[in-house]
Amino acid sequence: MKTLFDEATIQELKQRFEKLNANITNEWGKMNAAQMLAHCTATLQMPLGDLQVKKTPLTLIGWMFKGVFRNEKPFGKNSPTTAEFLMKDNRDFESEQQRFLEAFQKLTKGPDSVKCFQHPFFGKMTCEDWGRLMYKHMDHHFRQFGV
Repeated sequence: MKTLFDEATIQELKQRFEKLNANITNEWGKMNAAQMLAHCTATLQMPLGDLQVKKTPLTLIGWMFKGVFRNEKPFGKNSPTTAEFLMKDNRDFESEQQRFLEAFQKLTKGPDSVKCFQHPFFGKMTCEDWGRLMYKHMDHHFRQFGV
């Protein structure tokens, strides 16, 4: 299972990230590339403890769905997200690239970079859970833009 705490996986994601540009079009969904990067940055900030997201009542059942990031199957198209991660406003691609890289580099330093052990939907999380979930999430959105 791929994780953000594995050097080969980090390099794979960096190579895919470098293929993104402001004019690349999505294959599904509503976000453009800059909005997608802002969305992914916000999710990377959560395990770092840099972004606090409110629990939802769905946390009571969310733990039952942890299998979605504990297996090899990629996330499906148009998967749901919480309101805090919906990016509808205009974003500057270059600024969002930089913000993404900062959060990515901070989290990929290793499991010790994880400071938050609660997910607003999935509930209690381990460092390994975060590493897997963040990989699958980025893979999902990079596939969304064909990279």
